[in-house]
Amino acid sequence: MKQNIAPINREIVMRDDDFIVSKTSPKGLITYGNKIFIEFSGYTESELLGKQHNIVRHPDMPRAVFKLLWDTLNSGQEFNGYVKNLGKDGSFYWVFANVTPSYAADGTLLGYYSVRRKPKKEALHIMQNLYRDMLAAEQRTDTKNAIAASTQLLTDLLISKDVSYEKFILTL
Repeated sequence: MKQNIAPINREIVMRDDDFIVSKTSPKGLITYGNKIFIEFSGYTESELLGKQHNIVRHPDMPRAVFKLLWDTLNSGQEFNGYVKNLGKDGSFYWVFANVTPSYAADGTLLGYYSVRRKPKKEALHIMQNLYRDMLAAEQRTDTKNAIAASTQLLTDLLISKDVSYEKFILTL
């Protein structure tokens, strides 16, 4: 169960050579977190294992981004994206995340493997503004239509740039 943590305006910046690694079950329960994940999240290993990965979800993140992530993973593809995470103490840290489905030899989904690294500083400005606008779109409408409103904003941006989501993210 996610704890109610009040965000504070204190950023923890990843070091250039840091890689946050975690693994989850098919239902998103954390089965592994490396020392860097433990450090940046502020949780102990025992506090993380068996918990939903959204334990580090920052409220500034639009819900539409996570719908895109799950739609991408459920189609068997890897997901790349910028994510603002929430530490146990309310601090935040930005990551560039790569999340990949992990399969057994027989094709059975074992879970997900995620590697996060320090995001490009110049890309963060673009993503912060986009996510702020997407979150505002979600908040302007009812819960039922929030994700669609936010997704439409992202879709309109991609159409205006004539790029796919993947190309947009990977070329920032």
